[in-house]
Formats: sequence, C-alpha cells, structure tokens
Amino acid sequence: MKSGLGSASLTLGSGVVVAALVAVNSLGDVIDPSNGQIVAGARKSPTSREFANSAAMMRHGLKAPAGGNTVIGIIATNARLDRVQTNKLAALGSIGVVRTISPVNTMVDGDITFAISLGKEKATVDEVGVAAAEAMAMAVLRAVRAAKTAGGVPGLAG
Repeated sequence: MKSGLGSASLTLGSGVVVAALVAVNSLGDVIDPSNGQIVAGARKSPTSREFANSAAMMRHGLKAPAGGNTVIGIIATNARLDRVQTNKLAALGSIGVVRTISPVNTMVDGDITFAISLGKEKATVDEVGVAAAEAMAMAVLRAVRAAKTAGGVPGLAG
C-alpha cells in the first residue's frame, strides 16, 4: 500500500513542544496502537482488501524482499537538551515507530529516527521522550492515512 510523509506535534504543560516528521515506506504493516488493527500493509493478493500480516508471514518462513524499504524520522523539540540527552530522545522517539510498524528494523530496512533540540525550555528527557514516542506514532499513522492511490498501488486516502 501507499504511504508517505506524516507529521504530528504535542505541547507539554510546561510549553515544551515535541514534533515528529516521518517518511514511511515500511516493509512491515502499519498498525493502529489504539486497537492493534493493521491499517496499511501487504495484501493477500493484488485484488484483496484483506491484509496478509507481514510479521506472521515471516514467522512462517516467507523471506522479506531485499531493500527499498525504510522509515526515516526526526523528533524536534524546543527543550534544552545536551548531545547525550538528544541521542536518548531519538531512541525514545523510535518507540513510536515500533508501536506502529510490524515487523520493523529488519535486516533489509533502513529504519532510523534522529532528534534535534533547538530551544531553551526546561524539561526532562523522560517527559520529552514520552511525547516523542506518541508524536512519532501519530505521524506514522498520518503518513499512511493521507496517502493517495498512485500507479495502481492503493492508498487509504483514495
């Protein structure tokens, strides 16, 4: 199925903003973490509307296609973080990708999340990290829900 670019942001009570931007071209299926349902992914056949469940297929011996798939995202915040904290923020933001894509981070994926800190607002890495994971999950879902059908590949936005 088609996917694309998604974004989302959250504002903490302290005024700290945490934003996510992600380009989704995943090998795995995109799953809505609120209900565990696959919302986009490989279909059982080109004419089927039923999802194949890529993780289950791989558990049963189907090999993943080589290359061409990646989910690349960035978390940006106006919180004041040092280099080590910003690296941790990237790791925490990637949890949003893990919540929404299965399988993820396979040997044939290029999945990665970066982070930048551009501000002077005060917040702990944990506060910002929780928001980063949530924002990234929202951004992944938006990327597939906004994708339009193109070249015969179906998209959720028609």
